[in-house]
Amino acid sequence: MTANVSMQIKHGASEKWYRQFWPWFLIVLPGTVVIASIITLVIAIIHSDNLVRDDYYKDGLAINRYLEQDAFASQMQLSAGGQLAGDSIKITLNGTALSKYSHLLLQWQHPTSEELDFQTVLINDGENHYSAQLTQSVTGRWYLTLASFNNNEASDWRLKTEFDTDHTQQFVMDDQANNQGAQTP
Repeated sequence: MTANVSMQIKHGASEKWYRQFWPWFLIVLPGTVVIASIITLVIAIIHSDNLVRDDYYKDGLAINRYLEQDAFASQMQLSAGGQLAGDSIKITLNGTALSKYSHLLLQWQHPTSEELDFQTVLINDGENHYSAQLTQSVTGRWYLTLASFNNNEASDWRLKTEFDTDHTQQFVMDDQANNQGAQTP
């Protein structure tokens, strides 16, 4: 019996390492962790979070300009009512001492994906009615910002609101939406 045991020990010792279970078991565990880490790194690089601003200092300085635009819209008692109809949008602008603008700029900001953001230039149809054809389909929730559109000049005012096309096809923009956060009618 001792001869069999010593023969098995010698046989196990002479077997190559790569034919045994334990070395592979000990290699596979850290190997899977390395592969999972590489996959996680690739996913993080490809799908980076665009909601974080790189230059937050400049954005902080621009806040005063935005507050001035909101205050000017409030002084003019500006409001806008909009309606989405298929692939077109119509907006009516109301307020005191309202200038006649030939164009308005409507910025569409998606809450989660900056890649979906776009702008629409609205053309005056007369009597402060503006319309445009949309180049993209808009479904779901959006943040809208309306401002006057001059080629090289910054707008003196802006109106903001939150718009959810799943619940309604109409929206209202006024100084209350600017002061209290975005509201949907």
